[in-house]
Amino acid sequence: MKEKVIAVFDVGKTNKKVILFNYNLKPLSEIEEKFAEVTDDDGFPCDDIEHIESWIRESITKLIRSDKYDLTAVNFATYGATLVYLDAEGKRLTPVYNYLKPVDDRIPEKIYKKYGGQDEFCRRTASPALGMLNSGMQAVWLKYEKPEIFSRVKYILHFPQYLSYLLTGKIYSEHTSIGCHTALWDFDEMKYHRWVKDEGLALPEPVDVGTLDEIESGGKKIKAGIGIHDSSSSLAPYFSSSVGKFLLVSTGTWCINMNPFNTEILTAEQLDHDCLCYMSITKKPVKSSRLFLGHIHETAANMLSEHFGKQPDFYKSVRPDNRLIEISKKKCGGQRFFFEMQPYSRDLKEKLDFFVFKSFEEGYHQLMVELAELTVEAINLVIPADDDIENIYITGGFSNNKLFLKLISDSYPMKSVYTSEIFNATALGAALVVLGSLDPTGKPVLNLGLEKC
Repeated sequence: MKEKVIAVFDVGKTNKKVILFNYNLKPLSEIEEKFAEVTDDDGFPCDDIEHIESWIRESITKLIRSDKYDLTAVNFATYGATLVYLDAEGKRLTPVYNYLKPVDDRIPEKIYKKYGGQDEFCRRTASPALGMLNSGMQAVWLKYEKPEIFSRVKYILHFPQYLSYLLTGKIYSEHTSIGCHTALWDFDEMKYHRWVKDEGLALPEPVDVGTLDEIESGGKKIKAGIGIHDSSSSLAPYFSSSVGKFLLVSTGTWCINMNPFNTEILTAEQLDHDCLCYMSITKKPVKSSRLFLGHIHETAANMLSEHFGKQPDFYKSVRPDNRLIEISKKKCGGQRFFFEMQPYSRDLKEKLDFFVFKSFEEGYHQLMVELAELTVEAINLVIPADDDIENIYITGGFSNNKLFLKLISDSYPMKSVYTSEIFNATALGAALVVLGSLDPTGKPVLNLGLEKC
C-alpha cells in the first residue's frame, strides 16, 4: 500500500528542493536541484522562472505516477521580496525580477514623501529602506520605469502564491508573504498601507495561510496550499511544539533573531539598527534583528589563521577555555580588539596587531567574546521591556560552535538556551500548515532536536 505524502517545493535563491513528508511529518525523500540564473529584460541576473515552472509540473507528474507514494497535497515555501505580475488572461508579464536589482532612489522617495517621510513610513510598515528588497517598491518601479507593462497588470502575486497559482489558477495573498519587509503592510492598522490603493497596486486581500484548493492532475485529485514565506515557515514548527515562549536565533552568513512574542511597535531606532517585522502563521508580527555574523567571523578567523599559520577551519577544534576568556578580558582592559567600542559597531578595525596574542586559541577566544557581545546586542533589540521569554533556540552553523554557545548562555543566565536541529525547518513548516488543514485533529509531535547548552 502506498504511503500518503505531502510534497513541499522549497525554493531558495541557490537551491531548489522537493521534499516529501508523511502524515507524521517525517521526511521520506528529498531531491535537490540547482538552476543556472538567466537575465531579465534589462540584462540583470534573475531566477529562471520558466525552468522552475517546468520543474514543478514535471515533479508533480512523476509523484502522481509513483508506485511508492500517494501524493495527497502540495505546498510551496520560497524566498520573499519577489513579485509576479499577471495580465487579464492570467499570463505572467515579466521575468521574476531579482530583489538585488538596483532601483533609482527617487522612486521610493516619492512614496516616502507622500506618507510622512522615510522614518515614519518605514516604522509604520516595519520595513527598513532596502530598495528592491522592499518588494512593494518593485511594483512602483515597474509602474514608473515600464508603464506600458504596468498598464496591463491585472493581478500582483507574491512568489509563493504564484507557484501555487500555476496549479490552481487561483489568486491569493497571505500574511507571511506580505509581512516580510515588503513596505506594503501597515503594522499600526494591521492592513495594507493606504499607499497600495493610492498607487493602484492590484494586490489581493490576504487569506489564511492554511487555505487549500482541490485540483486534478493526471486523473488524480490532490490538495494545493497557497504557499508561505520561508522565514515564517521555519518558525512554524516551534509554534507547534515549543513549551513556553521562545526566541529563535538562526545563524549562518546572517544571524537572524526572531521574537514572535514582542508586541511592541517597531521604533525608528530599531529600524536604524537593522530591525524589521515578519508576520507569523498566526498573523502576528515577528520582531526581528540581524547581524552579518557568519561573514564577519569568516573574515576575522581567516586573518587569525593566516597570522598563526593554521588551516582555515582550525577554529573548529577550539574548545571553550575559561582561562582564555579571563585573559582576553584582562588583556584588552574592557576594550575591544576587533571592533570599535561604540554601540552597534559592525565593521572590523582596519589595523589589527595579532602579535598581542600568544596563540590562535587566545585570539579566537577574544574574537568570539566580541562577536557574542554583538550578537547579544542584536538579540536585545527584539526583547521587550516586559521580557517574559523563557527559551532561546539557536539553529544553523553556530549551533555547533561550543565557545559561541557558552558565551551566549552565560549572557542569559535566567533563560534556557538550547541548540535546535530540525531537518529542513522551512519545508517542515510548509507541510505543517497544509496538514493542519488536511487533518485538523491530527497533531503529530515534532522533534525540535533540542539540546540544552
